[in-house]
Amino acid sequence: MTQPPTHASSLGYFKWAFIVTAVGLVLGAWLGWQSTGTLGGMATVFFICTVLAVLEISLSFDNAIVNANKLKDMTPEWQHRFLTWGIIIAVFGMRIVFPLLIVVIAASIGPIDAIMLAATKPEEYARIMNDAHLPIAAFGGTFLMMVGLTYFFDHEKDVHWIAWVESKMARFATIKGIEIAFVLALILGFSRLLEPADAHTFVYSGIYGLLTFLAVEVVGGLLDASQQTLDAAAKGGFGAFLYLEVLDASFSFDGVIGAFALTQNLFVIAIGLGIGAMYVRSMTIMLVEKGTLSEYRYLEHGAFYAILILSVVMYFQTLVHIPEVITGLGGAALIGISLWSSIRYNKRERQAELNGELSHGQARVEA
Repeated sequence: MTQPPTHASSLGYFKWAFIVTAVGLVLGAWLGWQSTGTLGGMATVFFICTVLAVLEISLSFDNAIVNANKLKDMTPEWQHRFLTWGIIIAVFGMRIVFPLLIVVIAASIGPIDAIMLAATKPEEYARIMNDAHLPIAAFGGTFLMMVGLTYFFDHEKDVHWIAWVESKMARFATIKGIEIAFVLALILGFSRLLEPADAHTFVYSGIYGLLTFLAVEVVGGLLDASQQTLDAAAKGGFGAFLYLEVLDASFSFDGVIGAFALTQNLFVIAIGLGIGAMYVRSMTIMLVEKGTLSEYRYLEHGAFYAILILSVVMYFQTLVHIPEVITGLGGAALIGISLWSSIRYNKRERQAELNGELSHGQARVEA
C-alpha cells in the first residue's frame, strides 16, 4: 500500500503558490496605497486580498480533486499543458477577462470602455456584474450538477461511500439520459419559484449550461478518439483539457460574483482569486503525483458531493443570498469527512490484513 505523503514533501508542491502569494499581497498593498494614500487603506486592501484568496481556496478543494481525477488519465504532455496553459487561462481568463466580458455583453460597450468603467466607476461595474448573477448561476449550477450526477450515475462504479444512495444511482445509470432528465426537471421545477421574467432567463441559461456540458463531452470524445487513432498510447488529450477548462470556469463563477461583496475593485479581485487559483494548481499536482486519490478511496466521493451541493446553492442564490464562506466551508467539511472515512477504511483494512497474517501464522505453528 502506498504510504501517505509526509508534510515536508507535500509543502514542496506549494513553492510557487507561496511565491505568488507574497508577490500578490505586496501588489495588493501597493494598490491600496496608490488608491487611498493611507496606511489604513493599504491594510484594508491587503486584508481583502487575503480573504479572497482564502475564499477561493475553500471553494476550490473539490475543483482540485476533480482536476486530479481527470489528470491522472492524461498523457504527461497534456498534464503539463493543463498545469501551465491552464493556470494562465484560470488566472487571467476567468479572474480578469470573464468579468470584463460580462460587462461588455450586459452593458453593450467595448472592452476598453469596460476596463475604464472598472477603473473609474467600480460601483457601476459591480452593479452590472450583480445583475448578471441569475443567468450565470443557472448556467454554472447546471454544468456542475451534470458533472456531479455523471460521476454517480455510472453503472461501472463499484466503490460507494454512502452506499444506500450511490448503489441505487449506479443501478439506475443503465437508463440512458436519466441524469439529463433529472436536471431538466429540476430546472423547470425551480423556475416556478421565480418571477416570470427571471424564470425565462433561468430556464434558457440552465439549458445552455446543459448543452455546454453535452457539447464538451461530445467534442472531447471525438477529439480524444481521433488522437487515440493516431497514437494508441495517447489518453485524455485536448478533449480532457477542454473539459477541465470549462469545469474550472464553472467553479469560478461563484467566487468571481461573490468577490464583489467584499470589494468592487476588479484588480484587487483578480489578485486575491489569482492567489487562490495557484493553490488549486499546487493541490492538483500533489494529488496526481502522490497518488492521493488511490490512497484515500472516498476522497473523490466527497468532492463530487460538494459539487452537487454547490450546484444547488448556485440555484438558490437566485432567490436568496447565501454567503460564499458558507458554501466553501460546507464543501471543505464534506471533503474532510470523506478523508476521515477513507482513513478509517484504511485502518480497518490494515487491521484485517494483520489479523489474517496472525491467523495464518498460528495455523502453521499448530500444524
